[in-house]
Amino acid sequence: MKFKLLIGLMIAFLTFGNVNADQGDSDISFYTGTFDVIDKEGDDQTTLFGVEHKNPNLFRDTFLGKFKPVTGAFMTGNSSVYLYTGIEGQYGIGPLKILPSFTPGYYEKGDGKDLGSALEFKSEVKIGLDIFENSNLSYSYSHISNNDWGETNPGTDNQHITFSKNF
Repeated sequence: MKFKLLIGLMIAFLTFGNVNADQGDSDISFYTGTFDVIDKEGDDQTTLFGVEHKNPNLFRDTFLGKFKPVTGAFMTGNSSVYLYTGIEGQYGIGPLKILPSFTPGYYEKGDGKDLGSALEFKSEVKIGLDIFENSNLSYSYSHISNNDWGETNPGTDNQHITFSKNF
C-alpha cells in the first residue's frame, strides 16, 4: 500500500511537471541514499528513495537570499514513509549551489524506525553542482526529529544523492 502511495506521488509530480513543461517552471528531483546513517544499534539503517518538486517561479528574493517552496516524499527499505512540504533557500557560487531547507511533514514508521510522532521536522543542507543545462547533481545531509513533541525523540540522520532537472 505504501509503495503504491509513493508511486502515485511520483506519477503526480511527473504529470504536474509535464503540464508545465512548456513554461519551463517545474523542477523535479529524484534521490536515493541511506536512512539513519548514524544508527548505533545497526538495526534501523536502510536505503531510501524519494522524489521532490520545486517551482522556480515561486522564488522570492529576500534580504536573507532566495527562497522557494519544496514538496516531496521518500520511502525507506523498511517501508517507512515521509511526506513533507516546506521552504528551501538557495545560495550560489558560480555552478556550486548551497541549498538549506526546513520541511515539516507526516512520518509513518512502517516496519522501520519509530521516530515517536507522526509530525516530524526535516532540516537539510544540500550541496549541488550544475552538470548540464537545467540539471543539477547534489549531496544532501538531513536530520529528522519531532522536537521532543512526541513520546520519544530518537531522530534520524540521512544522506543521499539527488538528481534535479528543470523542465
